Amino acid sequence: MTPELSVETALPAVPLTVEGASVLHQMMRFRRPAWRSLAAGDRVEILHEATSALAPLESAAEGRPTPDPRAATVPNVRQSAFYSLLGHKGDLLFVHFRRSFEELSRAQAELARLRLSDYLEPAGSYLSVIELGLYESTAKVYGGLAAQGVAPHSAEWKQEIEAVLERQRQAMAPRLWPPIPEAKYLCFYPMDRRRGESANWYTESMADRQRMMHEHGLVGRRYAGEVRQIISGSIGFDDWEWGVDLFADDPLVFKKLIYEMRFDHVSAVFALFGTFYVGVRAKAADLAAILG
Repeated sequence: MTPELSVETALPAVPLTVEGASVLHQMMRFRRPAWRSLAAGDRVEILHEATSALAPLESAAEGRPTPDPRAATVPNVRQSAFYSLLGHKGDLLFVHFRRSFEELSRAQAELARLRLSDYLEPAGSYLSVIELGLYESTAKVYGGLAAQGVAPHSAEWKQEIEAVLERQRQAMAPRLWPPIPEAKYLCFYPMDRRRGESANWYTESMADRQRMMHEHGLVGRRYAGEVRQIISGSIGFDDWEWGVDLFADDPLVFKKLIYEMRFDHVSAVFALFGTFYVGVRAKAADLAAILG
């Protein structure tokens, strides 16, 4: 076997990714009987405290860029939003975008310290990091290094891979560190790639996965003006592999987009979907009306 073939067969199966904001979804049920038992004055005080704490977090706060090991500069964006959930799966959904898990921990603790939290019961949560997959760049750089006879995971290999990742982090910074879209509706769901006996995404070749993901992405691009999609990776962080947030001003777009995507090969054969949550964007000032 020639050295070139040895390098080719040793190429990593994992596509390169770049990561950005840390994301936490918190699904809550509202304990209405306990809330109704409170005196009117107590309810007013609790709502005032919650509104004062949550309102400043609704706008993305951009400040001086801050060094981060994953990027040369990271926008100083810390933002939270909440949604009134439809259906029985919960009453409120809090979404937090932060620069790190440490900041997410503080956001979770700040919400728990509010007196309002005594009347919120956790119904679910999801932890992830905004992720962009680089199938095209991966194929190009892996192929180039293999042609040069550079051994995978060698010092030279790692140096070139890091250079590619750094260029992508810089180019894609607005997508890696976005504000929470202001759209009226949110649809969130987790998903996996199938690993069953008859269909296993992780045994497909890099070239086939790249082709299928390209075809998959073409569907989403047709809805670019109607829906904003943010993908976050959660392998090792939560029970599913990815989280998907869709933001739109017309909820019917969620149905049309997801239905159409299920006809492409990667979804039809390899996709597994978790629980869907749909909510209406609310402001801190709306808490009194929402909670009654």
